[in-house]
Amino acid sequence: MANNSKIIIGCEEWCSFPGLGIPAIKARIDSGAKTSSIHAFNIQKFRRSGETWVSFEVHPLQNDRKTVVRCERPVLDKRTVKSSSGITETRYVVGATIKIGDENWEIELTLANRDSMGYRMLLGRQAMSGRMLVDPSVSFSLEKVTKEKINQYYGQSKSITSGLKIGLLASDPELYSNRRILEAGEEHGHEMVFLNIKQCYMKLDAVSPQAHYRGGAMINDLDAVITRVRPSATFYGSALARQFESMDIYTTNSSVAISQSRDKLFYLHLLLKSGINIPATGFANSPMDSSDLIEMVGGAPLIVKLLEGSQGSGVVLAETKKAAESVLNAFKTLGSNLLVQEFIKEAEGKDLRCFVIDGKVVASIQREAAPGEFRANIHQGGSASFVEITPTERALAIKSAKILGLNIAGVDLIRSKEGPLLLEVNSSPGLEAIEAATGKDIAGMMISSVEKKLGWKRALSSKKQTKA
Repeated sequence: MANNSKIIIGCEEWCSFPGLGIPAIKARIDSGAKTSSIHAFNIQKFRRSGETWVSFEVHPLQNDRKTVVRCERPVLDKRTVKSSSGITETRYVVGATIKIGDENWEIELTLANRDSMGYRMLLGRQAMSGRMLVDPSVSFSLEKVTKEKINQYYGQSKSITSGLKIGLLASDPELYSNRRILEAGEEHGHEMVFLNIKQCYMKLDAVSPQAHYRGGAMINDLDAVITRVRPSATFYGSALARQFESMDIYTTNSSVAISQSRDKLFYLHLLLKSGINIPATGFANSPMDSSDLIEMVGGAPLIVKLLEGSQGSGVVLAETKKAAESVLNAFKTLGSNLLVQEFIKEAEGKDLRCFVIDGKVVASIQREAAPGEFRANIHQGGSASFVEITPTERALAIKSAKILGLNIAGVDLIRSKEGPLLLEVNSSPGLEAIEAATGKDIAGMMISSVEKKLGWKRALSSKKQTKA
């Protein structure tokens, strides 16, 4: 339907990209967004005939990670884009011919991980300019793609059901990281079970220890448990991990590793003893020692941290000695344990997050503080972008995770004039920012790690797969 030669479209439409091998993908029509974006992962840059190209993979169907289309396109540009979730990232821009209804034309697409978004494709106003009018009250005004057509286009994928039974011990099944791990496990052909920490209970027995779930169901038949314990659930989550270990069920991070990674003061002692460099740090429990404590780390400005803080909470920059004393005294009246730490000015509000799996850094990003903030924290409006780390930084991240016994860890570093320094080690690192910034399937790597530990190989035929 046209009006003054312009196509009238709804708030969502089916479209296709013949040149990319994508016969159908549902697009969100968003005139508030300037650029168009398509879901892409495993993005790899390469050279062809002297030009820069990228290869990437697309999951064209929402909530379906089994259907994959591999694409290659020349790079038109690299742009910094702020997503709807507030994360700023640098994305590759490619050109492609889009077909909507009977019309087709060339548009620009940014490549982004849209797993957490409602649509695999977003059509922005730049692509619609001069061609379309949007009627937000309707959907699929040009074409309705049926399930039968989708099956015809992409074929019906058969699920492998001979995999492992893997539990995900966590608190929120809707959290991006947890959803991705569950999806990745199913994509690999495993039975995935979400275990809410608060709804698990156990029987302590030297001969036949048991774990039960809400309603009395026994959960003794798991092959492995992926442990993602939030800080507030450390005590009980670690106890559950210990129970699974007593039942000879493999846990990705052990109960001991989780417990000591949550005690910042304890693990800093462990790391220092092993020669890991950290910013000058002090700890005290008496307000009378505030002045000397401040001088101990080089004076103001300095950082004050709650030992129990996570994701940037409980971290304050005190720019003067007077401000530092006020913050210290205020925190101590709350009865909270805290650290004071040297402020690394030359870092300019940036830090590094290294994602470590089985003794290897599989991905790394640079996080930059939001304007007016001092710390790189995407939970408080900061940005994340892919970064190449140095061999020294890589070795530091790997060694830190190993010392704490963590098979899976997020290791935070900061660059100083003295070299890289360790900030924190997280035993339940988030996936959203690092997958979005790097385009890597980190969740899939976590599942592959479990498979490797248990000697399981993905079936290449319909024959049942067994553990080695």
